[in-house]
Amino acid sequence: MKLREHWLSGHGPIQHRADTVARVDALVARLTASGRIASPDDAYAMLAAADRLGCAAMNVVAHMTYARRIDLAGQPLAAEDFKSNPEGHTGGSLNMVPAFVAYLLANALTGQTRGWLMGQGHCVAAIEAVNALTGDVSEAQRGRYDRSEAGLRRLITDFYSYAIDARGLPAVPLGSHAGPNTAGAVSEGGYLGFAGLQYVHMPLPGEGLVAFLSDGAFEEQRGSDWATRWWRAEDCGQAVPVMVLNGRRIEQRTQIVQEGGAQWLAEDLRHNGFDPLIVDGRDPSAIAWAIIAAEERLAAGLSAPDFQYPASLPYVIAETEKGYGFPGAGTNAAHNLPLGGNPGVDKAARDAFNDSARKLYVPGPELDAAIALLANHRAQQRPLESGHAMARRHPDDPVLPEPAWEATGTQGSAMAALDRWFVELARANPALRVRVGNPDELASNKMGGALALLKHRVNRPEPGVPEDLHGAVVTALNEEAVAAAALANKAGLNLIVSYEAFAVKMLGLLRQEIIFARRQKELGQSPGWLSVPLVVTSHTWENAKNEQSHQDPTIGEALLGEMSDTSRVLFPVDGNSAAAALRAVYARRAQVACVVVSKRDGPQRFEARAAQALVEQGAAHIAGDPSASALQFVAIGAYQLEEALKARAHLARLGHECCVSVVLEPGRLRIPRDELESAFVLPDAALRALFPAGLPRVLLCHTRPEPMLGVLRRLDDGPARTRALGYISRGGTLDVPGMLFANRCTWAHAVDAAAAVAGWRREDVLDAPRLQAIDGRGNPADLLDSHS
Repeated sequence: MKLREHWLSGHGPIQHRADTVARVDALVARLTASGRIASPDDAYAMLAAADRLGCAAMNVVAHMTYARRIDLAGQPLAAEDFKSNPEGHTGGSLNMVPAFVAYLLANALTGQTRGWLMGQGHCVAAIEAVNALTGDVSEAQRGRYDRSEAGLRRLITDFYSYAIDARGLPAVPLGSHAGPNTAGAVSEGGYLGFAGLQYVHMPLPGEGLVAFLSDGAFEEQRGSDWATRWWRAEDCGQAVPVMVLNGRRIEQRTQIVQEGGAQWLAEDLRHNGFDPLIVDGRDPSAIAWAIIAAEERLAAGLSAPDFQYPASLPYVIAETEKGYGFPGAGTNAAHNLPLGGNPGVDKAARDAFNDSARKLYVPGPELDAAIALLANHRAQQRPLESGHAMARRHPDDPVLPEPAWEATGTQGSAMAALDRWFVELARANPALRVRVGNPDELASNKMGGALALLKHRVNRPEPGVPEDLHGAVVTALNEEAVAAAALANKAGLNLIVSYEAFAVKMLGLLRQEIIFARRQKELGQSPGWLSVPLVVTSHTWENAKNEQSHQDPTIGEALLGEMSDTSRVLFPVDGNSAAAALRAVYARRAQVACVVVSKRDGPQRFEARAAQALVEQGAAHIAGDPSASALQFVAIGAYQLEEALKARAHLARLGHECCVSVVLEPGRLRIPRDELESAFVLPDAALRALFPAGLPRVLLCHTRPEPMLGVLRRLDDGPARTRALGYISRGGTLDVPGMLFANRCTWAHAVDAAAAVAGWRREDVLDAPRLQAIDGRGNPADLLDSHS
């Protein structure tokens, strides 16, 4: 039992409480009895190794914040060895080290490489320090960071170096948050709280995941307490949340600590169906025990003869103090720069740093031996942690059924057409786990077929209602929570459906996915998950009856600001173009696509082949010939197309030949901002074939006109030749014509704008009652009929 005594002695600030010792002893006995560990000595050797790796990594984290180099002989640093401007989320990163080392330890003890997710992405120094020491680094970091003195010096000096290359991209493979260069990372974690919403939806059956969460994020984003509503052993793997409860935000104690700390949190979790385990968050052995014990307890609960859902899901509370193991622990200063002074110029701070580094120091041979004990992947025939299942998602190409194309001229709902096609898609791909994120009204948004097939997931289905214990529709009046269910399911087939106005609440989560995937593409990593459509309906123009809070096109405008090859925004104008657009989205990978779809009945404008060409190019003509036209109406949106066609017909009766073109995907027509976007947008020749130079244009926009003009700058010949109409932030309890009138977007306003850019007299194209109406002096009802 010498190895047990070796572990019991701990190392540096890592020591083992009596409750941890008792729990670990029992765990070692179970692992040995089950054959997962050959002998108790093997287990205790790994446990002691984790202490040493933990101390060494905490030492590296401290150096990443403050130093220019690290002395592997353990000698104190001199003033010139410190950075002039230290930076780093030091306290949280120091807390993350024991947690991440515990994850490695749990994997080594059980022979299973679980996935990992870190909600507190700003604690990336912990992950990078551990990875550099173990050698499990990303491809971009290989050969640059390792546990040699030179490799660690590069890691330390690259951290917050702000280095930039000639293209304007970061010049070192290390950032302030988790990124694609962080081996094994799947999320930036820059938006606190979203990991708590996503983790339960990530693993497939047979997989395991450890999700590191923060107590600050617990109050940032509610909804994670619903995990027990969604988890099912039949289609979910084991997901163990580990909350690093250090008790502090940036400037004050967290709400959990103010309310009563770990015990208060545990009671709150029990009320929400969780099975909490409180452990010493300063000790890797304690957290590793909790990860394994949590999985054992859940498995035991599932096998109980009286088991019924909801399962009592585990929740590990790793109680610690912010910045434990370093001066300033437990204070607000621990968040960033805990020493209170720069060691480069402050002797007291320098002495404190060196004293702490001495306590954390692990001699090289001892560290090498510890890392070798934990690096048992080959013997256990399991992947490295950087290659965990969630980091390499690449489901098979889905079967994409041919849509049931509708005849032109018929009336129908574009959302209903989209619904019919999605039902066929789900049926054609039974091997892909489906998640539909639904804030509330799937049926009223014309997706009754999908709801009937997939059903709301609930613990107690209500008779006569489309609910099922194993339903694939995740419904809650929390836009972030339901979007997280779809975005986390990267091994499957996903859809998010929302009112347009309320989808903006999903923006932070969507942006986190978009920027992480886009950065992967920049680095040549080619993420493999199937693209996720966000269908926004009950939109600005057809939600006229519901006051201005329900009339908001912001989500599309915001997503058009991101890189269009990864963040797509599409405006189908009928059922065929909606089905074709959705089909095209699922044919691509690692894109988030906002698809703005009308649910009210409207005319079918594009036949099958034309609809597919519209989606392929992003724009198409629908009426008239640009080469024979005096003016071009450009419609972006279904309601906008109808007004444009009315305006064209009105002008044709007056002898002015105009054409109407549809822009389905504005991002395909923009000025590209880098090489990836350049490969996505239409080249000049194709764009000019659709939008000839010099032709006066009136844009009718679903969105506000100004952001759309910016995106479509290549079509804009200046205010004398181009006008844009759109939502001008006016609304109320109105009908659709009232909404169009309030925002100056009727056919008559389009005709008036056309006169301005084509050089016609207003009085020659609109009669007096209509001019008075659009000038705000007449009767809006005079615009209802464009044929008189």
